[in-house]
Amino acid sequence: MATQVTATVNARRGSSFLRIAIALQTLTIFLQAVSAGLLLTSSYGQTLHSVGARVMYGASMLYVLAAVLAWKPGGGSPRPVWHASGFLVLASVQVVLGIAHVPSVHLPLGVLMFGLSVLALARR
Repeated sequence: MATQVTATVNARRGSSFLRIAIALQTLTIFLQAVSAGLLLTSSYGQTLHSVGARVMYGASMLYVLAAVLAWKPGGGSPRPVWHASGFLVLASVQVVLGIAHVPSVHLPLGVLMFGLSVLALARR
């Protein structure tokens, strides 16, 4: 009985961590959109967008970690791990496109990523 209670508490804790990770990722993607606007209008926009890209990528890695931690102890569905991993792939493509200066794909992919992140957050 105590083991079952502990497993339930751990599952809730993992789920909360997952929700926080998705919220952080969504926020960092939104801030990337803001810094992209600053990139066009101010001298410090490029630095802000560059730093934000690193933070957003870190948030995507945190999302993967949170998904694994929420899935593994409780033995639930691995679906959040697949979603988080797919998101990390999208973030990797986004970084490569940004470095290569391909705005025709970089910008729409950023919008798609924000929408998917909001959707993931709404589902949690």
